[in-house]
Amino acid sequence: MTRKFGLSAALTTPFQENGDILLSVMTDHAKRCLAGHCDSVTLFGTTGEGSSIGHRERGDVLSAFASAGIAGNNIVAGVLVDSVADAVDQSAQALDAGARNILLAPPSYFKNVSDDGLFHWFSAVFTQLGPKARDIIVYNIPSVTMVKISVDLVERLRRAFPGVVTGVKDSGGDWSHTEQLLKRHGDLSILIGDERHLAQGTRLGGQGAISGMANLLGAEVRAMAVDGRDDTRVTGLVEVLLNYPVTPAVKVLVARTTGDAVWLPVRPPLVTIGAEDRERLGQAFDRQFSSQAA
Repeated sequence: MTRKFGLSAALTTPFQENGDILLSVMTDHAKRCLAGHCDSVTLFGTTGEGSSIGHRERGDVLSAFASAGIAGNNIVAGVLVDSVADAVDQSAQALDAGARNILLAPPSYFKNVSDDGLFHWFSAVFTQLGPKARDIIVYNIPSVTMVKISVDLVERLRRAFPGVVTGVKDSGGDWSHTEQLLKRHGDLSILIGDERHLAQGTRLGGQGAISGMANLLGAEVRAMAVDGRDDTRVTGLVEVLLNYPVTPAVKVLVARTTGDAVWLPVRPPLVTIGAEDRERLGQAFDRQFSSQAA
């Protein structure tokens, strides 16, 4: 590995009330994140509602980012699908656009699948991508997928496809699992998705983060993800945020810090957080970061 991954903002996706993506708002926000302590932005991840964004729309977003002058090496593209064919198509689309990495989640419709089944699924994606297969970050987020990416599965994929898997985003919130990933795969970019474990993981060799909180707290999260500095303000805010559906809650905080309600709408099956809870979240932010409140 030639360089640390650094900090990537798990970019929220702004929607009009009719569900259309506000492309110019999205690219402007990405530029702010890149100018404010982020090394890249991650499109179509969990925070970006990537599972609700179709292939054609993904192409429109990637084209808008290119037209806005945001280079592909500043972009990580999430791929959150079940079929091998869709995973190949979406990965190839982003890689052809010059994306720095693919954040690839496991298939999640069928439950209680084995490591063997997951290995064959990832293998089929990598094989069908052929020479395009590169810079894959495997995404462990069992709270959403109900699928755990084991340390042994990462080892099998690395052996079978040398150089293709370059990282793991570990959003499981299980510190013992994170420790094992760092011990056995410390030469990969181990990216810790739970900010409560982020600074500690960085001190043990973690290579950065893909973080929803970086949409609004780039400097603070960077200090945790790159320098390994604890920040009880960030972790305290995360504890509050976890009482709500996370993706709509992050959008509430982005709306709060930008002063722009355009960030509030989400796509079904998610629903926008109600006004009272939005105010509670905003007050929690203000208590921790009053000088940054809009």
